[in-house]
Amino acid sequence: MKTRTWIAASIVAVAVVFGGYFYWQDQLNSRLPDGIAFGNGRIEAVQVDISTKIAGRVQEIFANEGDLVQSGQKVAIIDTAQLKAQHLKAQADIASAVSEVAAAEASIAQAKAQLKLTEQELERASRLVAQGHTSKETYDTRVSNRDVAEANLKAAEAMLVSRQRSVDAASAVAQEIKTQIDDGLLVSPMIGRVLYRLAEPGEVLGSGGKVLTLINLGDIYMEIFLPSAQAHRVSIGSEARIKIDILDFSIPAKVSFVSPESQFTPKQVETPSEREKLMFRIKVRVPQELVLKHINRVKTGVRGMAYIWLNSEVKPAWPEFLQKLPPDASQSTDSK
Repeated sequence: MKTRTWIAASIVAVAVVFGGYFYWQDQLNSRLPDGIAFGNGRIEAVQVDISTKIAGRVQEIFANEGDLVQSGQKVAIIDTAQLKAQHLKAQADIASAVSEVAAAEASIAQAKAQLKLTEQELERASRLVAQGHTSKETYDTRVSNRDVAEANLKAAEAMLVSRQRSVDAASAVAQEIKTQIDDGLLVSPMIGRVLYRLAEPGEVLGSGGKVLTLINLGDIYMEIFLPSAQAHRVSIGSEARIKIDILDFSIPAKVSFVSPESQFTPKQVETPSEREKLMFRIKVRVPQELVLKHINRVKTGVRGMAYIWLNSEVKPAWPEFLQKLPPDASQSTDSK
């Protein structure tokens, strides 16, 4: 009997809560002037995984869960001792290729000197043949020697080009290895807070292995869903306000995304009416400069309401409960 009484009391309590909520929604809706739409959501931010591009052992991690990291700050190092050894070998290969280039250049100089000698001998033989002081056979030998010298010069020049390309190839290998060594230093791509530390020093990770997960604090937003009657009147850049229960002021924001297609109403959307089955997703973004001013107080997952100006000839005034802004919020976020 007591169990039934407890169950009945629980059902009544739940009914009171839901009834109170929808009553509050109706009261809130009645307080809003025409031209302002609203929806519930939660503060969100993009999660970014910092992963290693190269396979290797984690040497050190400089960030812990909850730490605030800046853009470009180093957060982890992957051991690159083996790559550094390969880089030394690649540099030795470059030096060897450079010496071969020098040898090829010396061969060209030698071939040019030989060609010059054979040309001089051919010229003397030509005069002697004309004067009848040497045989035609000797002249033909000088011509052949000149042709061979020309061929040797072309071969030496081709060898030089080949050696130079070898230097380029060795340099490319060294640069590739140097890039892999540089990839061993992991840096934060943006300002964010460490959500998860997914690896520890000493662990061996494959290419693409995750080390940290960050919350991108440079892009804080709230997603709400509006019916088509209101969504088609929302434009990118429309003024908005976000109201969170734990704050006594509203946060200025702007619409940064309007879905081009509708979707079924998500379960977490507390719509005042069940008649709206299809809704449009709207993203309301908080200005980055305001986020940075309160970077240590920013929390994701906090639920609240977002209010948006709809397109109309005359913009309505914000209700009194939305007029109070953060003390250091720029008033320029509001349209004149």
